[in-house]
Amino acid sequence: MVILKSPEEIKCIRKSCKLAANTLNKILENIKEGITTFELDRIAEDYIIKHGAKPAFKGYGIEKNKFQHSICVSINEEVVHGIPGKRRLREGDIVSIDIGTNLEGYYGDTAITVPVGRIGPKEQKLLEVTKKSLFKGIEKAIIGNRLGDISFVIQETVEKSHFSVVREYVGHGVGCYLHEEPQIPNYGVSHTGLRLEEGMVLALEPMVNMGGYKTRLCNNGWTVVTEDGSWSAHFEHSIAITADGNEILTNL
Repeated sequence: MVILKSPEEIKCIRKSCKLAANTLNKILENIKEGITTFELDRIAEDYIIKHGAKPAFKGYGIEKNKFQHSICVSINEEVVHGIPGKRRLREGDIVSIDIGTNLEGYYGDTAITVPVGRIGPKEQKLLEVTKKSLFKGIEKAIIGNRLGDISFVIQETVEKSHFSVVREYVGHGVGCYLHEEPQIPNYGVSHTGLRLEEGMVLALEPMVNMGGYKTRLCNNGWTVVTEDGSWSAHFEHSIAITADGNEILTNL
């Protein structure tokens, strides 16, 4: 069931999303060669807690394999859910940072992929196309359109540049819970699916691979990598559908 949010609820979600965006900015200030992914996780957790909230990802999952960290840090061929640890960022890497916040029971969710120093032209294009596909999807997130309109334009934008969209992992509703209905694939057919209504709050998050779209899950039960070893990018914004169009709640 899709939960439509009241203006007061969106106000609360907006605060959590703003904190998620500010936390992401704090991390981006520290992205540099040599820093470990665990250090980035510490920066994020300290910032979130300092501002009266909880890291939404920490403790998420099934009892036997709960996520133990505050952010996901995915590097190069890692698509999503990279686990922070001892790995150090290197010149030429691309690194995806995914952040969730829980502020007074309301959630924010955002992600970005950035270069570490200088990267090659194809890697740079991957980042640009993934970001562009996200904003093309946001343009379609208006009252009266359907979920398929978002999915279709993301896929079209990506595939025109000869990249591929991940199929197994999708965007989602967000707000009173970290993951809510509806699921929002990054591929699909326009004019199909659920009709969009005022009060929906959605996390759109294209995951785009340089090679094929297939992925595999690593032995840790969390980290997803491309099946062919190609590099991947991930951008995400939480948005509210309003009478006037939409509002990007996690704008940096």
